[in-house]
Amino acid sequence: MTQPHPLVFLVDVDNTLVDNDGIQQDLKDHLERTYGVATRDRYWRILEDLMVELGYRDYIGALQKFRVEHPREMELLAMSSYLMDYPFAERLYPNALEVLARLRSAAPTAILTDGDVVFQPRKVEHAGLAKVADGNVLIYIHKEEALEDVERRFPADHYVLVDDKPRILDAVKKIWGERVTTVLPRQGQYAHDAKVISALPPADVTIERIGDLLDYNLTRLRTAAVHPA
Repeated sequence: MTQPHPLVFLVDVDNTLVDNDGIQQDLKDHLERTYGVATRDRYWRILEDLMVELGYRDYIGALQKFRVEHPREMELLAMSSYLMDYPFAERLYPNALEVLARLRSAAPTAILTDGDVVFQPRKVEHAGLAKVADGNVLIYIHKEEALEDVERRFPADHYVLVDDKPRILDAVKKIWGERVTTVLPRQGQYAHDAKVISALPPADVTIERIGDLLDYNLTRLRTAAVHPA
């Protein structure tokens, strides 16, 4: 049996290391410019419906469903290139890679994210995250339901989870309790949803931006865990 590490850092991607809200806006703008408002709105409706069904945004799946509705619209094929060639590295939050490198220098560090089997790995790879994380990338359908597998791959006495979604932080806290320190960077739509935030216990640590971890006392992250009520 592999000896557990004293500490492992787990870091989310969308709106934690990468400005995913910005990526979505770029996609909306491109759809409107290239195909019109009706196409933009219909594609986004399909995308949101898939989000409810799957628990993550399946951009390629939504494109395929849209194509089924418009089988003779050959111009849609160019959307695959737009999605796959998107310059993800340009949407990294300031100091995101430096933070990831700092965490990795202190303890084993892994990317922990949700997503599909094509677009999300490409985002992680082309943003440069996989390289800095030394290939330690975990992509699940619902990561909060895969903690047993996370523990198997990265056994640790204590975890630090950095994620922009209060719902995810709360779900993991309920399972791992004092074994995890939850860190909420106030970036993106979920971290600023007043209704969601007011309905859930606060994270153990709240920072304004991911870059704040460059100067944060990492030892304090280990001791900041609070047992859920």
